[in-house]
Amino acid sequence: MKNKDSIIIGLGSCGIASGAQDIYDYLNKVIEEKGLALNLEKAGCIGMCYREPIVEVKKADGDNVMYENVNIDQAARIVDEHILNNEKVKEIAVDLAQENKDGVLAKQYRIALRNCGIVNPESIDDYLERDGYKAIEKVISSYNQDQVIEEVKRSGLRGRGGAGFSTGMKWTFGKRSLGDKKYLICNADEGDPGAFMDRGLLESDPHAVIEGMIIAAYAIGASYGYIYARAEYPLAIKRLEIAINQAKEKKLLGDNILDSNFSFDIKVKEGAGAFVCGEETALIHSIEGKRGMPRRRPPFPAESGLWKYPTIINNVETLANVAWIVLNGADAYAALGTEKSKGTKVFALAGDITKGGLIEVPMGITLKEIVYDIGGGSSSDKKIKAVQLGGPSGGCLPTDLLDKVVDYEELMETGAIVGSGGMVVMDERSCMVDVAKFFLQFTQTESCGKCTFCRVGTKRMLEILTRITEGKGKESDIDLLEELADKVKNTSLCGLGQTAPNPVLTTLKYFKSEYIAHIKDKKCPAVKCQNLLSYTIIKEKCIGCTACLRSCPVYAVFGEKKKPHVIDEYKCIKCGNCFKRCKFDAIEVK
Repeated sequence: MKNKDSIIIGLGSCGIASGAQDIYDYLNKVIEEKGLALNLEKAGCIGMCYREPIVEVKKADGDNVMYENVNIDQAARIVDEHILNNEKVKEIAVDLAQENKDGVLAKQYRIALRNCGIVNPESIDDYLERDGYKAIEKVISSYNQDQVIEEVKRSGLRGRGGAGFSTGMKWTFGKRSLGDKKYLICNADEGDPGAFMDRGLLESDPHAVIEGMIIAAYAIGASYGYIYARAEYPLAIKRLEIAINQAKEKKLLGDNILDSNFSFDIKVKEGAGAFVCGEETALIHSIEGKRGMPRRRPPFPAESGLWKYPTIINNVETLANVAWIVLNGADAYAALGTEKSKGTKVFALAGDITKGGLIEVPMGITLKEIVYDIGGGSSSDKKIKAVQLGGPSGGCLPTDLLDKVVDYEELMETGAIVGSGGMVVMDERSCMVDVAKFFLQFTQTESCGKCTFCRVGTKRMLEILTRITEGKGKESDIDLLEELADKVKNTSLCGLGQTAPNPVLTTLKYFKSEYIAHIKDKKCPAVKCQNLLSYTIIKEKCIGCTACLRSCPVYAVFGEKKKPHVIDEYKCIKCGNCFKRCKFDAIEVK
């Protein structure tokens, strides 16, 4: 089969949403009907989500061509012209040499994403061909537990779930803990708005995460593991289940792995989508069948976790790095990044960005390089205004701070955090007060309610932000927001409450003028907050087509046909229908 030409379709969630499954089904039918000696293969997401559906042609002679934004008609051309007549469809071909030189791939370094978009995520053989499970072979044959932990410590790998705690140190705590059983949990409860790092990894390279879990379990002495994945990730869960079964068939998982005395098994646990279950102790309660609520620490999970047994929890990206570190050595990983933040980091680029998708960059790269050199800058004709890092737990940074490097400590000083890797880019159309309200509304809804200030304090903060965006704010609201934020941060039990005020505090710090404009001038500078907008018809541009009049639900527009119209501002409910319907740019919004 390997000596045939191949067509590979990217079938991650982003590709499927763009129509890749239809293209796969169509090509499968064409190959069957024409009797073509051709392999049709699946791959996960290569990270270029803005180019989906992606179709790659691999010729038996080694020539590879990637096609972007492919539709059914273009898929037919790829078969007829490229496969049958060896003529590339140039207008949809990606110049990979250029991308590697100064495009989206130029400043990336892929470790966690090393196989994503390359291997078939439903084939263990593909993973094995790319040195899959060689790391666990090396560990079992040559390393004791302490040596594995020491290698991970020397690499400088820090937890990629948000807190950035030393992975090797966490494993040390797990190994030292005494208990009849030990558990290892992979935290795949990715809940940040705009984040899809874990989903991309699990859908595209599940075996890398599983191998990382096996190595971690060997190091700490765990015999059983869970992958806690949110139920909203059905494709990731499906591919995880396939990968687990394949690993068991190859004796790489289960009893006596690789004929050793080491046994380890994994089960997938589906979470119901509660954001708070990303917190370790709430996650443990959820697996135990209890309501997902955090508890006081100590004892820490490493001492008393799942069913009161020692438990270590690592996130998806952290575990995806482990096999690479074992095979390539701690020094190779530690050579990347900054003094305190080693290796690489995966980010999900989303929002007003030209090249949205999954990227992996060395720690120490600047935010400006990520947004402009890799992401291609703004996707609109508007300038970029801010970058939101770290999801609801993070902060919003203005463009004059984009020279900051990706480093746990440096970003924390700004009020933002590296977090799990969500990066939402916003242009000038974004109202930062509204953005703060959006993230606070999310955390307020997701609060488990256990802590008074998290439950009630975030509610009061949200009420204040809502009041400001409706033009009813008071000058004292800013001081009140800061006071409440301080109390919520310092009295909440878990990370959800402790970080919930961050989007509010960073927008107050860097975009305070927008708050003042909302409160004093009753204006939204970004022309976003509906209650603060005013609609006016420009007489010189209005031709009296009546489109605005006919679209107004409250009859606030009046005028004669073929003559300029007028909007009654007292009747206007600011729905924006007139602005959307006008084809002559005759309606001004302020």
